[in-house]
Amino acid sequence: MNREELKKILPHREPMLLVDESEMIGDYVYSKYHVTGEEFFLKGHFPGKPVVPGVILCEIMAQASTLLVKEALIGKVPLYAGITKAKFKRIVVPGDDIHIKAHLTGMRESAFFVEAEAYVDDEMCCIGQMSFILIDEHETKRLDS
Repeated sequence: MNREELKKILPHREPMLLVDESEMIGDYVYSKYHVTGEEFFLKGHFPGKPVVPGVILCEIMAQASTLLVKEALIGKVPLYAGITKAKFKRIVVPGDDIHIKAHLTGMRESAFFVEAEAYVDDEMCCIGQMSFILIDEHETKRLDS
């Protein structure tokens, strides 16, 4: 799937859409994001020496992971419920291609659990276990108040 196809599934839009391409192979989703250097989160992190923040690496893995339950996303919005065992192994800088590998480890009602890894040049930069809940799209209106 390319970026435009992903927009039919993911609720994220620029500047927060952080997956360029993705595909399912067996029980795993494999995704990619190219760090251009123009991203909003690099402007102050750090001036003159931009580094992708760890929380953004987790967000990239999260967006890729939601594709594991793409059928369940219809009419829903995925929200983080938790991140555990997150480890950051390598910095990510402009020009890097981040490759994500993720698989579903469990699902219960409207919650799903994922293990994800992010790599740059076959070197792990981030790993973590994440959990998400799916809420109805109309429930997000309560978030606007």
